[in-house]
Amino acid sequence: MQLTRRQMLAATGALIAVTATNSLFAPKAWADTADPRMADRSLGSADAKVEVNEWFSFTCPHCARFASDVFPLIQAQLIDTGKIRYVFHEYPRDQVDLMAAMVARSLPPERYEPFVMSLLATQMRWAFDRNLDPKDELAKQAALAGMPREVFDKVTSDDALKAEILAAQAKAEKSYDIEATPTFTSNGRSHSGEMTYDEFTKWLGVSS
Repeated sequence: MQLTRRQMLAATGALIAVTATNSLFAPKAWADTADPRMADRSLGSADAKVEVNEWFSFTCPHCARFASDVFPLIQAQLIDTGKIRYVFHEYPRDQVDLMAAMVARSLPPERYEPFVMSLLATQMRWAFDRNLDPKDELAKQAALAGMPREVFDKVTSDDALKAEILAAQAKAEKSYDIEATPTFTSNGRSHSGEMTYDEFTKWLGVSS
């Protein structure tokens, strides 16, 4: 059974309570978590003058299209040239989406972005094929990224990690009034929805 975004956010409090009860992590603010899996996942120089944050969903067709059609240009023209630092944030919309975020966060940092792009590129096959079990298909994708099935099962059953991802999502929703994916923020400004590369650079105020 899939969970709606509202149901997942409602469950966040209970999951956080479980985490605190079990004392799995130090009682710190969610933005300053002790779990290294929640550290920034980013591309580009830390010294870049402009930072862009993207909130995306693994099961969002708009995010998949942006990743396929626009992000390669952003990476080549803006990230690799040192003009921007690009930070990824998962924004789960359903239970399958949440599992994908948990797996992505549990991979070594250098495997995060390739895994994200691979899942978005193959979204229709692993997430929406009604003849296939999306969890099993996600496990296959995780195996290709170096995560054995037994580790996958532990990761996707990790209530502490689930709580942290949902808490980060809830904070972002409150802070940036996120209502759709993808949503981008930079220098105090935000944009919701897909953009072409030209629209992206115009919104960001940078040149290629």
